[in-house]
Amino acid sequence: MTITRRNFLATAAAGGTAAAAACATLAPSGAQARESHQVPENAVGLLYDATLCIGCKACMSACKEANSLPLEDNIGEKLWDTPLELSGKTYNVIKIYQSGTMENKDKAENGFAHIKRSCLHCADPSCVSACPVSAMQKRPTDGVVTYNKDACIGCRYCVAACPFGVPQFQYDTPTPQIAKCQLCKHRMEQGKYAACAESCPTGATIFGSYKALSEEIERRRAMKPGEPNLFPRRTPDSGDTHEKAAPEYVDYVYGQKDAGGTQVRYLSGVAFDKLALPMGLPERSYAADSETLQHTLYGGMILPVVALAGLVTAAWKGSKDHHDDDDFDMFDHPEGGHK
Repeated sequence: MTITRRNFLATAAAGGTAAAAACATLAPSGAQARESHQVPENAVGLLYDATLCIGCKACMSACKEANSLPLEDNIGEKLWDTPLELSGKTYNVIKIYQSGTMENKDKAENGFAHIKRSCLHCADPSCVSACPVSAMQKRPTDGVVTYNKDACIGCRYCVAACPFGVPQFQYDTPTPQIAKCQLCKHRMEQGKYAACAESCPTGATIFGSYKALSEEIERRRAMKPGEPNLFPRRTPDSGDTHEKAAPEYVDYVYGQKDAGGTQVRYLSGVAFDKLALPMGLPERSYAADSETLQHTLYGGMILPVVALAGLVTAAWKGSKDHHDDDDFDMFDHPEGGHK
């Protein structure tokens, strides 16, 4: 029995293509698709109301203290903690929108508004889906998205996967970690709650169950602008309230449906596209789309077989420009010797 290299490659390519076609026919399709995961029944989270925020940054200081984070000097004074954005040293930052004369708080024209940037604790987090070693996980009990530094391999897939740009990598240390808010889970184990909510003097950030926060969101959206209303501090049911004229909110709750929904939601008097938050995100989570695609491609080994068939086909086509090797007998010359 004798074969040539060209004959061998042609046969292998035909076999690989046939195998790929067979796998594509046999692989499950619709059964592999999944919907976005929903918020757990006992989920907790935050409500940030930008109209109540005065930019004092008490939440930033409390976050640093609660999580033992170092100061970050970005303006060169070396006296103050001055982070400008989330980083390997900062889990929570308050930013400001400014327009024209800045005469009117929470107005888009000639006004200003604050916005809080931290982890939104997605209902179906992309960082968890992208992590190959389960260093990122979503707790089934309360929905908090946690990070395990001991499992992390530093691939930074979570950084690339997050549609909100939250996870940050520590580049300035020989033992880098991913930095992100974990909703002060260590404090919750002590019967406490998120330090940013506990420290906020105006109730711009409050902590509570997802259900209680949903009810508070609806209550505030039903208020008539200008009329006095009570706003709770720290938690929706703390009993510590202050009176303030109801603001005029934009007709959008950020985080309610964005990228599958999140457990940290926002109310504002200024459109969110002006507040450093990504807009136009789909209601279906990115994790649902990517995992459906992965299951489809790898179900029945479709992708590996197709890749192999493609490589063999490419090699076969490349051999056309060369003459056939001398025939060799695979049985009489097992070591590839020529006749």
